[in-house]
Amino acid sequence: MSPQRPYSHWRRAGDFVILSGQLGVLPDRATPTFVDGGTAAQVRQALENAKAVLSEAGATLGDVVKTSLFVLDMKDFAACNEVWLEIFSDPLPTRTAVAVAELPLGAQAEVELWAYVPER
Repeated sequence: MSPQRPYSHWRRAGDFVILSGQLGVLPDRATPTFVDGGTAAQVRQALENAKAVLSEAGATLGDVVKTSLFVLDMKDFAACNEVWLEIFSDPLPTRTAVAVAELPLGAQAEVELWAYVPER
């Protein structure tokens, strides 16, 4: 998936792989198209997109140690937590969750991840 903005999808900084914010867009679409189903569905798709970016960087969701979740409406927070627990297993990564006024491309949610992947 190529960036829609002037940024990298991921960068290595020492033993960390840092991902840019991922949105709940369907992969391989010429025009960004959000998955149907609301905020929780967008979080699920954003994490699936992050999984693909992590793979490109030689990492997995199991390597993720720090996350940020941005949502438009905290009323969706509980549903997002359910998705989070479906995707991540113990030990769960740390997380910051923030309600924001607006997200890129009209997204309802965005996730950012940091993975710890020691260079071999």
